[in-house]
Amino acid sequence: MRLVFAGSPSAAVPSLTALAASEHEVVAVVTRDDTPQGRRRVLTATPVALEAERLGLPVVKTRRITEEVAERIGALGADLGVVVAFGALLREPVLSAPRLGWVNLHFSLLPRWRGAAPVQRALMAGDERTGAVVFQLVPELDAGDLLGTLERPLDGTETAGALLDELATTGAALLGDVVGRLAAGTAEPLVQVGEVTLAPKLVLDDGALDLSLPAGDVVDRWRGTTPEPGAHLPLGDARLKVLELRAADVGDAAGDSEAGLAPLAPGRIALRGRRLLVGTGTAPLELVRVQPPGKKPMAGADWSRGLPSTDDVLLTTSPVTSTTTTDEEAPA
Repeated sequence: MRLVFAGSPSAAVPSLTALAASEHEVVAVVTRDDTPQGRRRVLTATPVALEAERLGLPVVKTRRITEEVAERIGALGADLGVVVAFGALLREPVLSAPRLGWVNLHFSLLPRWRGAAPVQRALMAGDERTGAVVFQLVPELDAGDLLGTLERPLDGTETAGALLDELATTGAALLGDVVGRLAAGTAEPLVQVGEVTLAPKLVLDDGALDLSLPAGDVVDRWRGTTPEPGAHLPLGDARLKVLELRAADVGDAAGDSEAGLAPLAPGRIALRGRRLLVGTGTAPLELVRVQPPGKKPMAGADWSRGLPSTDDVLLTTSPVTSTTTTDEEAPA
């Protein structure tokens, strides 16, 4: 079949690579415009654009689907459109341009977590399972019939970045299977069944850790916001970035000499043996790796040793407000 592919972030690259290596022909790749990146704001192509160029595929760069872009897509004579985290909604007449319409690889078990950040929201909610689906694209957000599904149990240790990387690879195989069944005419659509939940794009404040909550809830929020938009704790008027966090029962670490100490109050920190612990609403957590304002990442214990006194630190004041967003994954 002749395919047109739409995608932008790194999570879409495995799917493009797999489809380009298949028996199908990728006639064009649609991706987001180059954007300024880094401190020097250098214009940088999307990961999908870079992969398409490496593969020698025609690339259409656009911020949104304009009338001109729609005409270019319609003129391709594609049999099927494929979307993986493109970053803009596709509407008519683009939806009807390919002979078989469009399919979308989405990283959740629809109808749970429709929207831009399904992986992150699943972890933040403490879900026990997730996965990926391929569905028929329709005007309503992530509401089309399912054409393929894979499930993955969650053990409570995954971070959003690592899980998204994994699902991008396994999802690419699922997508290839669905495209093959569509080509053969053997695909069997299934209507979505279950409660609809939404997964809006994350903002920086989603990474704020509320230490008055139970330890498990704090860890889940850290998992879902790592590495983007980044978990953090208030440190005066600044933020202490939390790069690695894990559960820690007081007194169980090698080198601890005061087993049986009472749990720390929420937001209070203490160096116990070789570990830096912070109190939550229930059990303490270990701040394994942190990044203080204006400094490089370091072990939590090393950061605490540089403080005048850990007794003067309380990581529970109101965080700085921000509306910065992350493009780790965007809706089709």
